[in-house]
Amino acid sequence: MNKVTNILLLIVAFMLTYGTVNAQKKKKKSSKASSTKTQAASKKKASSKKSKATVSNEQLAAINFKPITTASDTTAPKEVTITSSFKPSLRNAAKVNFTAATPIIDTNKLPLTYNIPSSNLFFSYQPVAIKPVALYVDTTVEWKNDAYVKLGFGNFSSPYAEAAIAFGDGKQTLFSLHGEHTSSKGKLAFQDFSKTGIDFLANITTKGNNEIAAKAYWDNSSQYRYGYQPSTLIFTKDDLRQAFNTVGIELGLQNKEPNNFGITYHPQIKASTFFDNRDGNEVSLLAKLPINKSFGRFLALDVAATADISTFKRQLVPNAVTINNNLFYVNPTIQFKTPNLKFNIGIQPTWDNQSFWLLPNITAEAKINEEKFVVQAGWRGYVNKNTYQSLAGINPYITQPTSLLNTKMSEQYAGFKGSAGKHFTYNARISFLNMDNAALYVNDTTSAKTQEFKTVFEPVLKAIKLHGEIGYTDQEKFSFIASANYTQFTKLNTYDKAYGLLPLEINGALRWKVFKDLLVKADVFFWDGSSYQMQDLKSGKLSPAVDANIGAEFTVMPKLNVWLQLNNAFNNKYQRWNQYEALGLQVLGGVVYHF
Repeated sequence: MNKVTNILLLIVAFMLTYGTVNAQKKKKKSSKASSTKTQAASKKKASSKKSKATVSNEQLAAINFKPITTASDTTAPKEVTITSSFKPSLRNAAKVNFTAATPIIDTNKLPLTYNIPSSNLFFSYQPVAIKPVALYVDTTVEWKNDAYVKLGFGNFSSPYAEAAIAFGDGKQTLFSLHGEHTSSKGKLAFQDFSKTGIDFLANITTKGNNEIAAKAYWDNSSQYRYGYQPSTLIFTKDDLRQAFNTVGIELGLQNKEPNNFGITYHPQIKASTFFDNRDGNEVSLLAKLPINKSFGRFLALDVAATADISTFKRQLVPNAVTINNNLFYVNPTIQFKTPNLKFNIGIQPTWDNQSFWLLPNITAEAKINEEKFVVQAGWRGYVNKNTYQSLAGINPYITQPTSLLNTKMSEQYAGFKGSAGKHFTYNARISFLNMDNAALYVNDTTSAKTQEFKTVFEPVLKAIKLHGEIGYTDQEKFSFIASANYTQFTKLNTYDKAYGLLPLEINGALRWKVFKDLLVKADVFFWDGSSYQMQDLKSGKLSPAVDANIGAEFTVMPKLNVWLQLNNAFNNKYQRWNQYEALGLQVLGGVVYHF
């Protein structure tokens, strides 16, 4: 019975141990509450089996805490150890492996049909040449006529007055009337100056696509020959006064677009009379007829005929003088133009009074680097007409001419021009000049008349001229342009120097709209002094000169502006012409009212 009892006890112990292991597994998966319930159930199951096996409490305690031994069994005690081998782990992810394989060769041939279009291209729109035309005024915009009055005053007793008005419908007719007056009185005796001018402009567009331009004007300038030496000489105002008046009219006609035959034309006629306060009078008539005919896109023929007629008369007795100065020339030119090359070949038969000249007109331009750089070269011949009006416009202190000769020019040049970016432009050129009958200005060597200039003509004058120009423009906000001309006179036959001509001249102009209502402008002039002839026929040279003008204009009311102008801002006492000292610093200011 003892052996049977021990076997039963071992079975009961195994079952209790197995229940304990299961309870531990469930404890890992459930909360403490479920673990407590599981232990209660295990005890209940054990008690049920205890009742079946009739095991006492003392025997159960002996089974749990010490090995079971019997008097008759002398073998070593047996132990049962149960260990769970469960370990949590992630499931291996499925991975797709790609194996490269050669494609299956298809031995079947598929018929392929190709449809090749025709290489001829047909455009519905044909490109045309771009030519500048007059601005077309939009009918939705109302044309507003404008007018203004500008008034001011400055030192040297310098009043200034200017007025302008524009009228017309802005479509078919445009008219403008402009007038200006200024004067000054310097510190030196007879250092007085005045200038007055009025002009009227008209532009009329006809129904036949033609434009008529007309101009009528009157100009008056008055000054005195105040540069006499010595200063002890005594003169009256009538002795030194030099007054010039010009009355003229101009009329022109041009077609805005080529007609059905591809011809453009622009005939012009100008008539004027120029007279002084010493009974000198000059009448001039100029007629031009330029015609251009295009042959396709690359070839054109340009023909211009010009007639320039003038007569100067001096009625003083016994030195009455009549000078006829007539110039006629025709300029036929063949123009060849491609996107990158422009070539002109022409001649100019010229009749200069009793002389005939056949002058060349050959020019070429080549565009490089997408039109940003242009190389230019040429050989040109032309005639500069010298009249009493043109000579007085250069030197207002000249005497009435006793003869008039025109200057024949021959120029061979080479250079380049172009742009850098959107705002910067440049131009440079070197020229070799040959001038026949070049006009020079020398002081009269007669005593008490050295303040007067006589016009003389150099038969042969050769020179090398360098010209440079740069510019920067940013819409209407900022603009700057500067140019320089250097002339080296290499040969003269009759006179020692090129009297009155500037060897070096540099000019600059600035316009800057600093703010919406503030405009600043400045002009700078620099030149090397010209040569002059003294009473002993020796040559002298004037000092270099610098002149600067600075001005500003700003808005104070919707229609009222205030302006300020400084002339000769450096207050330099320079001489452009021998014995004639310029005014010093001149300050002017005033208002501008817009109607």
